[in-house]
Amino acid sequence: MIHSILKDRPTKLFLGMSAFFVANALIAEIIGGKIFSLEGVLGVPAADISFLGQKGLSFSLTCGVLLWPLEFIMTDIVNEYYGPRAVRRISFTAISLILYAFLMFYLSMSVPPAGWWIGSRAANGVPDMQKAYEGIFGQGMWIIFGSIVAFGVSQLIDVYVFHRIKRVTGEKRVWLRATGSTLISQLIDSFVVLIIAFKLGNNWSWAQVIAIACMNYIYKFTVAVILTPVIYGAERWIDRYLGKDVAHRMKRAAMGEKESVPPIPAAG
Repeated sequence: MIHSILKDRPTKLFLGMSAFFVANALIAEIIGGKIFSLEGVLGVPAADISFLGQKGLSFSLTCGVLLWPLEFIMTDIVNEYYGPRAVRRISFTAISLILYAFLMFYLSMSVPPAGWWIGSRAANGVPDMQKAYEGIFGQGMWIIFGSIVAFGVSQLIDVYVFHRIKRVTGEKRVWLRATGSTLISQLIDSFVVLIIAFKLGNNWSWAQVIAIACMNYIYKFTVAVILTPVIYGAERWIDRYLGKDVAHRMKRAAMGEKESVPPIPAAG
């Protein structure tokens, strides 16, 4: 059985993409606790934008946004070849494992630390390793909840919009369905996470939520457009790896009502 799986290229490809998708989502959640300055990275002055009464807005972004665009690229590629059911499967798997990971983080924080370990990095400017550990892994529950809900909702919207566009355009205009679905889903994601994490969880004003969500979306919009050529490059590589006939059959099957791939002869 395992030998048949490992010889089947569509199966191997799906397993590889699923593993990357889940790992990338989990890493994005873990590193999301750090906020960085996009202007600082680019070496330009802070934007200092005023919007909806909020002054001094700049592109201060969570490090998670560095990886999330890859999730939506992967979503579109899986959607293209395997269909909505496959996207939902890997999305729910990612959400389940993120929840499991954060449960383990909180359990690890509650374990009594060894006395010698607490001050073991004092010479490096970390006087209390337990507090440092909690600061890295102990993100607020509202932020975690908001992030997971936003991820799940945006994935479902991405799948829906992608297939609505593809039913109109067929296999042409990959850029339209890939970038269009990402732009719409990222718009929803930007607002949902802030509404849950900071409006409901921290009682921010609506002006704060909308202003910061718009700043985040400007970044996500720009990155989505810039990464559009990556979709084309990935599809060309996959078509060569699977073979054009197999790839074409998979794309057609992904659009069918059953959203499943018909039996494909094993490839070496």
